[in-house]
Amino acid sequence: MGVVALFTWLATIGGGLVLLVIWIIEYDREFQSAAATRLPVPVISLHAILGLGGLMLWVSYLLLDEERLAWAAACVLGAVAVLGLVMASRWITVYRTVAAPGPSLTRNTIVPPERNFPLPAVILHGLLAVTTVILVLLTALGVG
Repeated sequence: MGVVALFTWLATIGGGLVLLVIWIIEYDREFQSAAATRLPVPVISLHAILGLGGLMLWVSYLLLDEERLAWAAACVLGAVAVLGLVMASRWITVYRTVAAPGPSLTRNTIVPPERNFPLPAVILHGLLAVTTVILVLLTALGVG
């Protein structure tokens, strides 16, 4: 089950990278006053850094079979999940209140960068994240 958690973690990071690239492409400091992002840069950065750090702990656990590494990875993953839930709740308000922007070249209104996230990508990232958390916790508990 630990290896399956590794692959779901990697898939979750892949989905998160897609969202991050979209956010970076659409983020423009010149238009911050008109369409400020609702996702603070420190929160996004910490979410990504902790996610990668937790993955390194998980790989270390799989290689060394030290139970404390599994629990450390689970704790880090818990912090990543909390940050992810904060960002998801902020994204939902933007998604519901701001109209769909349309293609970048024909757009005449400025929207927050996170409004450009494709709904299926956000849902897939969230489902993979929940699956990863469950698998990591079950492995750390010794169920699998």
